[in-house]
Amino acid sequence: MQYIGLKEINGSLVVLDDIPNASFDELVEFHLENGTTRLGRIVQIMGSRVVVQVFEGTNNLSLKNTTAKFTGKPMELPLSMELLGRIFNGAGKPIDGLGDIYPDEYADINGQPINPVSRTYPRNYIRTGISSIDALMTLIRGQKLPIFSDSGLSHNKLAVQIVRQAKIAEENGEKFGIVFAAMGVKNDVADYFKAKFEESGVLERVVMFVNLSNDPIIERILTPRCALTAAEYLAFKHNMHILVILTDMTSYAEAVREFSSSKGEIPGRKGYPGYLYSDLASIYERAGVIKGASGSVTQIPILTMPNGDITHPIPDLTGYITEGQIVLDKGLAQSGVYPPIAVLPSLSRLMKDGIGEGYTRKDHSAVANQLFACYAKVSDARALASVIGEEELSPTDKAYMEFGKQFEQHFINQGENEDRTIEQTLDLGWDLLCLLPKEELDRIDTDLLFQFYDSNRSERFRQHKKF
Repeated sequence: MQYIGLKEINGSLVVLDDIPNASFDELVEFHLENGTTRLGRIVQIMGSRVVVQVFEGTNNLSLKNTTAKFTGKPMELPLSMELLGRIFNGAGKPIDGLGDIYPDEYADINGQPINPVSRTYPRNYIRTGISSIDALMTLIRGQKLPIFSDSGLSHNKLAVQIVRQAKIAEENGEKFGIVFAAMGVKNDVADYFKAKFEESGVLERVVMFVNLSNDPIIERILTPRCALTAAEYLAFKHNMHILVILTDMTSYAEAVREFSSSKGEIPGRKGYPGYLYSDLASIYERAGVIKGASGSVTQIPILTMPNGDITHPIPDLTGYITEGQIVLDKGLAQSGVYPPIAVLPSLSRLMKDGIGEGYTRKDHSAVANQLFACYAKVSDARALASVIGEEELSPTDKAYMEFGKQFEQHFINQGENEDRTIEQTLDLGWDLLCLLPKEELDRIDTDLLFQFYDSNRSERFRQHKKF
């Protein structure tokens, strides 16, 4: 059935009257006078009146001569193993000049809810090669661990490094892939991602979805859903371990706000719709491990906090839904530290069950706890030094001051192309802990101290500066 003519055009929205049996999220094809076709989806139904959002915008649409065809199904993504190594726009159409995908199947981009009973608890870690993440806020397969950044910080560089270096714990026959979705990025940023992936040779295991800042906002709303549909297919149909990186979720949330405003909905906090929490949850909860499937979907959403405000609705709601966060710090960035990860406000709530003997190393948990505790005392020593001067500090406080400086310069700070193994990271942690008196290490049991603590280690570290 085709309908000729439109009732109303408002921005990217089109209103049609007398449409029986329409369904929410149903795909609609619009045929223009010039022979071109555009797609849209039903976003609102009021009796027999439907509101459709047009993906490519409503320019040149005619109220009288545009034909609308209702397909009776939601938007679907063509899926096959050919996705790997390809670049798509935000709506899942190839933009790399290599032609269309020949699909094995199609899947609804809204996904299927995972039955909580069929979920298994995430274990085993993904090694990023970045010491501060691997040691202190370990990324676990099936976890959702966001990065909270600020404008001007190096989150794009960090995303590229994670894509380039990320590996699962080596196990026979297991495959690893990455789905990368960029939302609302500028052309130069999109080109940067493509060039870096091609240079490092990882593009063959990456599926890229790129939505540019001048693309329609509806496409931005579709981008993470297309990316996660591809990830679920590769993970649960082809038993791959998939890491999904979504940047920037702030652009996504602002598109949701603009879309909500165009529909005339009542705004909530800071103008965002009241359903922003459930909307974000519909994306973040598409991560996990399912019983009977050897694959997994792990998410690293990246968001820039407006004005660096961690209480803003986007990071605030994201923190409620996800299992921890990695926070980037402007102060560290200004002092030349990369990646500028603020250790104290960062955490991974699932790391305790995916590290230790059989996963990383038996001393991992103790080293992580001790490094956190010692770095927290560095803040106290620095605050005291700002009042009474560094010369008046006690020998223990001076040791903490040195520990803090070396920790930031050699543990948090590492090269953009530096890929550290978990053994290198933990050994470096011990080198730094040995800068402190043995009696200050109260989070580590005696057996581990006897095995790893060596006061000569600190001298060797000072002399050689391994990293």
